[in-house]
Amino acid sequence: MSAVKGAPGKTILVVVDPHTDDDQPVLERAAWLAERTGAALELFACDYDSEIDSGRIATVWIPESGAREQLLLRHRRRLETFATPLRGRGLTVTVNVAWDYPLDEAIVKHVAAHPPWLVAKDTHYHNVLQRTLLSNTDWNLIRDCPVPLWLVKPREIAERPVVLAAIDPVHEHDKPAQLDDAIYKFGADLCARTGGTLHLVHAIATPLGVELPANVRALVAAEHQRALETFLTTHPVPGDRVHAIEGLAHQCLQHAAAEQRADLLVMGAVARRGLKKVLIGSTAARVLDRLPCDLLIIRPATVVVPGR
Repeated sequence: MSAVKGAPGKTILVVVDPHTDDDQPVLERAAWLAERTGAALELFACDYDSEIDSGRIATVWIPESGAREQLLLRHRRRLETFATPLRGRGLTVTVNVAWDYPLDEAIVKHVAAHPPWLVAKDTHYHNVLQRTLLSNTDWNLIRDCPVPLWLVKPREIAERPVVLAAIDPVHEHDKPAQLDDAIYKFGADLCARTGGTLHLVHAIATPLGVELPANVRALVAAEHQRALETFLTTHPVPGDRVHAIEGLAHQCLQHAAAEQRADLLVMGAVARRGLKKVLIGSTAARVLDRLPCDLLIIRPATVVVPGR
């Protein structure tokens, strides 16, 4: 599919680390997505130094030193070096810098003032354990980002990606039905635009993981199957790409992502009982840092379709 310049009002906010010389996979992933959806890119970097902000540099107070402006100008120039080759690919790219802290609050503030279609950000593997090191910034964005959040792993994505959509048609975790609809629509439209393959995955989890009698397990499985079949009447997916897996949700999602060699898992984030915590089912603390693929988080209020 040829690149299409960004459609008005549809922008991917790409969070760039201004302090690292390491590769930032989010840049290529965002460009890949923009080329296939017609979105524009906004490269965004944020920095803050309390010493500079107070006018103190090298232990000497220097009023009106201009250090903040110089630092932000350096970051802007660096973003422009990233933007130039992307523009050469036919993409619409802007750059923006902010002086703010902490990073997650700065991103949320920027999103509120200039709502993008989605936010894309790198997340990294731990060198020793080969698990993803989710920072406080990642966790806080999962909780607070008001638009879809694409967390990019340091790995290649297939030209024709395998996309898993994690749904919960029985809504066991207070997850509204429209969230499953938004998850499905995002995955289906992305696959339509990339020639990818959409799979649905649903975890049939027993309460607190306890072992139930066989007859009760059969009743639970039948209830989930009926709910899944009802969902499929309006959200079609071939039967061999629908995976209802019995077990704890985090284990089911990890297993499905590995077995299907997924490139992206799309799932929902919900808060429950007024607590400022994230529940993705009950899986957040266990699955996000072990998932072998990219992760896209959709919140209940978010309605997203890649091609619209």
